[in-house]
Amino acid sequence: MPVQNAEVADTLDRYADLLEIEGANQFRVRAYRNASRNIASLPVSLADMLREGKDLAELPGIGKDLAGKITEIINRGHLSELEDIEQRLPAGLVELTRIAGLGPKRAGILYHNLGISSVTELEKAAREGKLRDAPGFAARLEQNILADIERKAGVKSGKRLKLSVAQELAQPLLSYLKKVKGVKQVEAAGSYRRGMETVGDLDILVTHEGDSDVMERFVGYEDVERVISRCPTRSTVVLRFGLQVDLRAVPEESYGAALHYFTGSKAHNVAIRLMGVKKGLKINEYGVFKEEKRVAGRTEAEVYEQVGLPYIEPELRENRGEIEAARGGKLPRLIELKDICGDLHCHTKTTDGRASLEEMADAARARGYEYMAVTDHSKRLAMTRGLDEKRLAEQMKEIDRLNAGRRGFTVLKAIEVDILEDGSLDLPPGALKGLDLVVCSVHHKFNLSREEQTERIVRAIQSCPTLTILGHPSGRLIPERKAYDIDMEKIMEAARDCGCVIELNAQPERLDLTDIDCKMARDMGVRVAISSDAHSTNDLDFMKFGVTQARRGWLEAADVVNTLGLAELKKLQPKK
Repeated sequence: MPVQNAEVADTLDRYADLLEIEGANQFRVRAYRNASRNIASLPVSLADMLREGKDLAELPGIGKDLAGKITEIINRGHLSELEDIEQRLPAGLVELTRIAGLGPKRAGILYHNLGISSVTELEKAAREGKLRDAPGFAARLEQNILADIERKAGVKSGKRLKLSVAQELAQPLLSYLKKVKGVKQVEAAGSYRRGMETVGDLDILVTHEGDSDVMERFVGYEDVERVISRCPTRSTVVLRFGLQVDLRAVPEESYGAALHYFTGSKAHNVAIRLMGVKKGLKINEYGVFKEEKRVAGRTEAEVYEQVGLPYIEPELRENRGEIEAARGGKLPRLIELKDICGDLHCHTKTTDGRASLEEMADAARARGYEYMAVTDHSKRLAMTRGLDEKRLAEQMKEIDRLNAGRRGFTVLKAIEVDILEDGSLDLPPGALKGLDLVVCSVHHKFNLSREEQTERIVRAIQSCPTLTILGHPSGRLIPERKAYDIDMEKIMEAARDCGCVIELNAQPERLDLTDIDCKMARDMGVRVAISSDAHSTNDLDFMKFGVTQARRGWLEAADVVNTLGLAELKKLQPKK
């Protein structure tokens, strides 16, 4: 079974964590993190590249040394240097880094200063008030750590994968099944089809001719680690990363009903079934029945038609008002990837990106975009070599030179400027006035009180002199870091009043805004920008995850500013 890109990225990321815990050079740690992130977004298989004799060292951010380590992971299934460091350090240290408020650096401090090497020891020390004795720790951080331990203890133990990882596993499997002799229809259902940000397991439905060996081919798929059950109509396997997959063979006359049933959500299905009961219908995975006669079920549209509704897109099926909207003819016309005209949050190697300005521009243009905003970090993020006023001015001149030699595509002058603790921005207003837009983001001090954090962001929104986008508004990282405590409604009120745009950050570990907050923005009349936050040319493809999240949040093209052409986008100005 070939090693997947996600496994390579996970191995390098784990190695970086342990190196940082040990106190290794930060530039070395960052190199592995950057490589992990780059590999996770690659559109091609590293294993295939090696098999074709291609040089991995030519990939962005991958030098000769890293290429050798990647080759070892793919060929041997492990990294010997990672195994060495795992033998030197206690096994529980990596788990510490998953606790909110920690991370590898702080986990290393706890280990070296207090001898803490597991979550159990961490919880005991926190309850005894000992964490505040470590350098850089305080009573509030100690309380937050304990709260997150308790929160995680209350969460079900079932492992959920980010949608991006689930897609990397599911798409090759779906393509494989579609090529099996006799197969007619194949589609993944469940939370995967609804575009949820994490996926617990995968339900796949198939219709096929009688002589198809699709079940045998399914359990024999190369990425299957364990076969749980097999039979002619349903088989269950476990793939890499622990993803359980059920394959169900259904009759063609029941395919639509089964697809509706297994797509869910449960709450949506219950509501549809109740509507059917009122019409004397029985609706289940086998079809729609009037007494004992099947009256519909070949397509999902037939199921909805029987209860007097138009087709409802899978991303909306959460019983959050979609049925009432469908009944009233008010379903949104959901945004599509083809509606996006440009990307408004991208980084270059001037700070922490892995491609040049020209390479990023070429990649954005190749995707059919009309524009791209370069939003490198400001000086507060010293580790990214953030821009001060002088370097920002130099980059703006570079953008002017690049735009002068191109037609049909424009690089917008922008920056991702830090929101400081008091709500001021990391660069003075005068430095920002020549920009087309400014992305304002919180990158530190996540543990302020709800009131302090909210007022901090509101002040930043009110102070920016040009078109403002509030970047990754809640600061969450799935599943490592929960959102910081803010009054999102109050922030959106300020954004609406000031003409600020709220970002939906499309990075798979962020997807920030949530689907619920996207709908709040739509209902309040707050404009949204779907942005990739790309740090490499491949990261531009994260846009698809942002669009999926936007669809779950009921957003239409008109709700999203980067569906506008360049001329219309430039007309947007803050209400100040």
